[in-house]
Amino acid sequence: MKILLVFLLPLFPLFSNSFLAISQSSINGSFDFDGLTRTYSFYVPASYNPNTPTPLVIGLHGTGSSGAEFEQYRDFRPIADTANFIMVNPDGSTMFGLKFWNYENILGSTVDDIGFLEALIDTISNHYNINQNRVYATGMSNGSFMCYALACQTNRFAAIGTVTGSMSVNMYNNCNPSHFTPRLHIHGTDDTTNPYAGTTTMAGIDDANLFWVNHNQCDTTPTIFNISDINSSDGATATRYLYTGGINGNTVELFKINGGGHTWPGGPIPGATAITCMDFNASSEIWRFFSQYELNPTASLEENKDYEFSIWPNPSHSIFYLKSKTNQKITQVQLYSLSGKLVLEKHASDISNFSCSTIESGSYILKVKIDQEYLVKRVIID
Repeated sequence: MKILLVFLLPLFPLFSNSFLAISQSSINGSFDFDGLTRTYSFYVPASYNPNTPTPLVIGLHGTGSSGAEFEQYRDFRPIADTANFIMVNPDGSTMFGLKFWNYENILGSTVDDIGFLEALIDTISNHYNINQNRVYATGMSNGSFMCYALACQTNRFAAIGTVTGSMSVNMYNNCNPSHFTPRLHIHGTDDTTNPYAGTTTMAGIDDANLFWVNHNQCDTTPTIFNISDINSSDGATATRYLYTGGINGNTVELFKINGGGHTWPGGPIPGATAITCMDFNASSEIWRFFSQYELNPTASLEENKDYEFSIWPNPSHSIFYLKSKTNQKITQVQLYSLSGKLVLEKHASDISNFSCSTIESGSYILKVKIDQEYLVKRVIID
């Protein structure tokens, strides 16, 4: 027999239901935003402790689907039970009878879904102890496009995990993220809804992947893993591409589903005809990826004193001098703001200094390339 413990708390007007529950059951909620009543459900694991900041994962459904269907078929609840995070499954707005996410004025829609999802984070945070440095977004198809829009236009998400969607061409050409954002993407080569090669309005998956590899300053040569074909009857195999060496240890990952359709690996929908890879579970892989990252990880740099290069003076107001402790040449220098903006970049056969006299005072992240290794350190310009 399964026993649910429900704690009745005072009413909160932002929630359509009359209580908040800390239990192993989903809770429905709604609030008015920008003239619309927006609905969602969320799942709180039994392990939730109100004294402990807890990660938050937002799951975004595809066009014509719903938050309830995303919860049912992409089911993060068993993972939340063991990993202790809160899972939120919001509903998109409705157009022509179908729920969707308006990531860039689709068909003239003026619905502000980015504002809604940021308000949703705040709403949940008003009643639960959410770790604001560990908020993540995942989604399928149209929800995947929305995840990319969130990464391009907000500073709330520590990482995104996307399936069967991409970046629109406009998004690809104009995305200017405010911070480094690790990203995992899963896509089938036989996806007929959002083709792997892209379309006139959608960036191809390899191009979108390279965008995030470059944004996170990862090595462009991946480590390649062939996923074990544990289900040889599913009609698909999977290859994982791991890009490492990014700023703050960020990585980018791509799961290429060879023969896979417009589907969520490990989560088939009854009656669907598109091929679903069953060799791994996409939900588990997405959380495995998310669990590595949080916002503002640069603070940990101060704890690591074993750098392989020295820089002086630090702080400086005019010029920094560099020297490799192993006498290897420094061939690249990049200076980033703490929000992830590239401020300065220098390439040479052997860099021994760079000027900072025209750069605004503050703390920055210095990334240098020695041999084929990237190293980072915090510097101060006064």
